[in-house]
Amino acid sequence: MSKEVFTQAKDLSQVYLVGGAVRDKLLCIDSTDNDYVVVGETVENMLALGYLPVGADFPVFLHPKTREEYALARTERKVGVGYAGFVTEADTSVTLEQDLARRDLTINSIAMDSSGQLIDPYNGQQDLKQKILRHTTDAFAEDPVRVLRVARFLARFGPEWTIHPSTVDLMKSMHRAGELQHLVAERVWKEMEKALMEPHPSLFFKTLIDFDLFPELQAMQSVPQPKQHHPEGDVFIHTMLVVQRAADLKFDLMTRFAALTHDFGKPIAYEQQGNLHGHEALGMSVIDAFCERLRVPNKLKAIGTLMSENHTKCHKIKELKPATIHRFMVEKMNALKQPERFLQFVNACICDSQGRGPTLVNRPYPQAQLALGYLAALQAMDNKQIIKEAISLGKTGVELGEYLRNAQIDCLRNTYLA
Repeated sequence: MSKEVFTQAKDLSQVYLVGGAVRDKLLCIDSTDNDYVVVGETVENMLALGYLPVGADFPVFLHPKTREEYALARTERKVGVGYAGFVTEADTSVTLEQDLARRDLTINSIAMDSSGQLIDPYNGQQDLKQKILRHTTDAFAEDPVRVLRVARFLARFGPEWTIHPSTVDLMKSMHRAGELQHLVAERVWKEMEKALMEPHPSLFFKTLIDFDLFPELQAMQSVPQPKQHHPEGDVFIHTMLVVQRAADLKFDLMTRFAALTHDFGKPIAYEQQGNLHGHEALGMSVIDAFCERLRVPNKLKAIGTLMSENHTKCHKIKELKPATIHRFMVEKMNALKQPERFLQFVNACICDSQGRGPTLVNRPYPQAQLALGYLAALQAMDNKQIIKEAISLGKTGVELGEYLRNAQIDCLRNTYLA
């Protein structure tokens, strides 16, 4: 891999593969993104060689053939707050070690030259072997996004990995100093979105639970649940088990987001009345505010609020009357027009049911088969023919819709009896 690509950069004397590509190679993980650092070069020479500039704030270029990123070695100096408060310096005097020093973690601060030789001034290989996430230098504290990235790497690599105590202390000091308050909402969401799709998303939220980034989750801690239904413990523990179950079953982002937000109303219900009754409806406004604050896409907000409002109905679908099933499936969930979203909702309900500790994780959830059976029966109806029948009976306007609704309820009733 490296020799062929390095050969294509033969006009550059000091080129190094860096960051995630080297880390993943050492971990025997396939990596598709290669990033390179170029030492001892100028912007002018990169342009003369045909490299295409793409960096607005610092000199990053695309290779004229491979379109992979080549960045001039650089240093960064903190001059302001937040992610953008840096002055970047890139000139021919900046060394590879200086460039690696500005990177977040030791495991991401390893470089490889064209012969495959590793340059590892911060002992990243040792931390890879010991499965430790450790900040490279104190420059880590200059970028609050790195707190999120550490949590996301833990979500990627799993519980066998640990965050080094010194890095935990540094993350906490950044929080105490208020640096995380300068995080841009879109950056928080981007990292959270990536974390949700990692193999162990619950570790992301567990790592960040005391950093005031997700107060909706913090409020769940120590909120009790009825032990006969939730032997796993409080609402936060349950939510993490549900999110993790969605990841274990390899469900998509929509399902995982619904799993994360489905019980956002429980802390409010418990605070207001000392129990969890009505948490379904109470959670909808909390999810709305959460999504507005973090700039979460509308399609995710929609499934989040629908999951909050309707997940209990799905759990109790065997007990519901046909008219109630119709109201929740057709009128609330809009399952006929958005069947894929309804499937994602049902999958999130599976995770909710099974995310209650090891004794229930493989417990069957027949409600899913029943709900999807109802949907299939409704989809099989000939609505055009039903409308024709209604017209032949003299139905008009609102009456046509009511006639179709009654036919659909009859379909559900017959499906249930079958």
